[in-house]
Amino acid sequence: MNTPLAKKSTLDEIRARFDHDVERFSNLETGQQATIDAPLVLDLVAHTCRRYLKPHGTVLDLGCGAGNFTLRVLHEVNQLHCHLVDLSRPMLDRAEQRVRAAGAASVATHQSDLRTLPFQENSFDCILAGAVLHHLRDDDDWISAFRRFHAWLKPGGRIYVADLAYFDVPDAQDVMWERYGQYLETVGGPGYRTKVFDYIDREDSPRSLPFQLDLLKSTGFSAYDVLHRNSVFACYFGVK
Repeated sequence: MNTPLAKKSTLDEIRARFDHDVERFSNLETGQQATIDAPLVLDLVAHTCRRYLKPHGTVLDLGCGAGNFTLRVLHEVNQLHCHLVDLSRPMLDRAEQRVRAAGAASVATHQSDLRTLPFQENSFDCILAGAVLHHLRDDDDWISAFRRFHAWLKPGGRIYVADLAYFDVPDAQDVMWERYGQYLETVGGPGYRTKVFDYIDREDSPRSLPFQLDLLKSTGFSAYDVLHRNSVFACYFGVK
């Protein structure tokens, strides 16, 4: 990526883009098409959640978009108390509508930057973070966020992250970035590849998978592992 952190998109600019993209994100086939293996990742997370989450458990969905991540978990574990967080009010409204219709025990929405959320310690059994942490910026942002995630979880609770994960070794990153570009061209042609690469460069500041796993360890998670990785996308979890 060429855009320095100080010149990345502002929260208002990111919010505006998603405000106008609700319909696309309300459909897994279109909303997550830029993400390699999105349906598989949702299945893996949901099936894993089914092994420990119980009805009336509490779930926090960070950067929920139109609610696809929570909806997939609700398909496996019903009657969950769901907290939905997003910068975009239109996204939140659509997510709330869909999650209520799917049988959630309760739904609360929070239009907020995840870095300023005021949740109490030991509030959640599960945190979902799908394609949102790449909007964190410098090291302090990342460290502070992971400390908050650990504090918000109940003992035994889990965080699931599915996101861009760059490679710290440049030649490996080059290979995987080219592979991702080829994938985007199969989805929407060269123009789609350019479009996605442009907004990633403008908006996102992802970190490597080892960096994120090290943060889980340093912020107190007792266990963590990788559920899936393909090219520059990874899904992992941490247990408090």
